[in-house]
Formats: sequence, C-alpha cells, structure tokens
Amino acid sequence: MLRLLCVVAHPDDESGCFGGILSKYSEAGVDCAVISLTAGERATNRGGLVEDNLLKARRRMEFSDACRYLGASRSEVWNYRDGLLDREDFHQVVGQLVRYLRQFRPQVVATFGTDGFVTAHPDHGMAGLFTAAAFQWAGRANRWPEQLKDGLAPWQPDKLYQVTAEFSLKERPPISLSPVTARVNIDKYVDRKNEAFALHKTQLPLLPIFKHAQEQAGTCELFHLSATRKVTEPKLETDLFEGVEE
Repeated sequence: MLRLLCVVAHPDDESGCFGGILSKYSEAGVDCAVISLTAGERATNRGGLVEDNLLKARRRMEFSDACRYLGASRSEVWNYRDGLLDREDFHQVVGQLVRYLRQFRPQVVATFGTDGFVTAHPDHGMAGLFTAAAFQWAGRANRWPEQLKDGLAPWQPDKLYQVTAEFSLKERPPISLSPVTARVNIDKYVDRKNEAFALHKTQLPLLPIFKHAQEQAGTCELFHLSATRKVTEPKLETDLFEGVEE
C-alpha cells in the first residue's frame, strides 16, 4: 500500500498547507498519516481558553477531527513546546521521528522547508529540519540501533517534499522559498481544505486570512522535492508518487 506522512508544527498546519494532498491521496487509496510536533498551546487565538492545558486538549481534538475529515487514517499530536521547537533536543525529536518512519514506512514524506513557509514561523522551519534529518537517518542501521532490537528495521522513504509557494505575506518576515518542482492540482479539494480548517474552532479568526492565502495559491499545492532515495533528474511533477512503487 502507498503511504504518505505529513509532519507539521501545529494543529491547523495540516489543513492550511497539506489539506489538498491529504484529501486527494486518501481518496485515491493512499494511507495518510499526520504528526503535529506541538499542540499549539501558545496560540494567540484561544477560543476563550486561558489555561494552556485546556487549549492543548481542545486543539488536539480539533486536529483529530480535521485529519479525519481530510481522510488521514492516523494522526498524532506530540508534546514538544509550541513556539520553542528551536530549543528542543534535536537528537530526541529526530529519534522519535525515525522510530515513526520505521513503524509506518511511508514512501513519501511532506513537511515544511527551513524557510518556515509563507508565515516564516520558526517552528515550521524546525519541523522541516527535524524531518529532513529523520528522512536521511531512518534507513541507516547505525542510527538509533536500539530501535532495531525492538523488532523494527531501517526504512528509507522514496521522496521528501517541502511545501513552498509563489507568493509571500507582506506582514511577515522576509523568506527565501524553495523553487517549485511539483504542482499538485487540488481544485476538487479546495472547499474541503477550507472546511477542515474551520474545524479548528479556536482558530476561526484566522479563517479569512487562510482563505485569502488559498486564493493567492490558486488550485494547486506547490512542493519542492528536496531528497530522493534514488538519484533522479530534476523535472516538474504533478504527482508526489510519480515513480514510486508499492
């Protein structure tokens, strides 16, 4: 079975940045999983919840609902600190991602680039750094060999993609986006992206901003192919699973 893993920093990232491919590929029979490294407890929009632990619980539920709506078969929110991913233990985070890759065994992994995407959020960039390292190391028996004693085996995904764009947000810090190497048509799924984002009820004040950004993005989600298991010639793709075998 074909499998796709998306790694994000916060609940709602999955809808805003990857909702199109999650909808498209899950509908096509791909087994889709999503990991959010934080519960987004330091968000400005809090749905009236003052205490961080209450907001974390609410955002976990919203994330689960949105992922299910997008067709993901599994979703997890981890416990790293929102807004502080650059202060977390790099070895620990990457090791946890390596274990997940070896368990789920996806052929395609999608995440952020080090640019932090159009919001320039540092957590987004760190999610990309952690995932890039895990992508490279999950297939090496000399990295976290103790996991192999638990019955796991090394696993090297075929492709690593970083979400990118052809526009920036003036109110955000400057960014240097990766060039587009894949344009995935999501025209059929734009409404589903919006509806999934709206399930993050604590974040509803951001919905108009999200819809405006989606209008600028058009009917495609854009990605940069940053690493491959097999050496390939660069070309413009329309399918993240192009050349991938089950």
